[in-house]
Amino acid sequence: MGAAIGYAPGSLARYADWHRAQAPRLDDEASPFARLLGERWLFLPPATRRRFLRKIAPGACVSYLGEVAECRMSWAGRVLAQVARLIGGPLPLGTDLGVSASVSVTADAEGQGQYWTRQYGRAQGFPQVIHSAKRFAGPTGIEEYLGLGVGIALRLEEEGGALLFVGDHYFLKLGRLRVKLPGWAMPGKLTVGHMDIGGGRFVFSLDLVHPLLGELVHQLCVFADPAE
Repeated sequence: MGAAIGYAPGSLARYADWHRAQAPRLDDEASPFARLLGERWLFLPPATRRRFLRKIAPGACVSYLGEVAECRMSWAGRVLAQVARLIGGPLPLGTDLGVSASVSVTADAEGQGQYWTRQYGRAQGFPQVIHSAKRFAGPTGIEEYLGLGVGIALRLEEEGGALLFVGDHYFLKLGRLRVKLPGWAMPGKLTVGHMDIGGGRFVFSLDLVHPLLGELVHQLCVFADPAE
């Protein structure tokens, strides 16, 4: 067995250099996701990097199809999901499994952000549709806008080959006015993950955990890359 790679000062950079030499050559520097994640970007599988390097032309749309594999909500999570419908319903409203799921991504006219539309099927009734917008702005470099001026500043992290969008703080933006919401007003720690599982498929996960009430929402969906 080879020697384990440590994480002492300097070793992370050396491992990133090694990983860069082994990985397929991609135009990583062109991606704002790569710039935000730094050297940890090169720890991501090439398939993940390609998805987030994809250029979406004006008027074009990239769609990923899949299904809901896991979903659970506490009683507090269900109440929060209903209340959140006032700002567009960003959380799943049901826990049906095996139902269809899709994500469609378009770019804004300025090329500084993306619009995400998620659709989750239901065992009965119309599917749930969730709209949000990601922009490369704010103190953390990336934000997600939900509705009625409410948004989340995000941090990009890498863990075990997964790309994580971790909530830093919530804010309210009305025109040029931006107000950071206090910690007690936050519904919990939000973590959205993207992990490649091979064969042109990846896992999308969403976890919302409250410091006192524990897990509020957990959702895991499996998606496939679009046919080229």
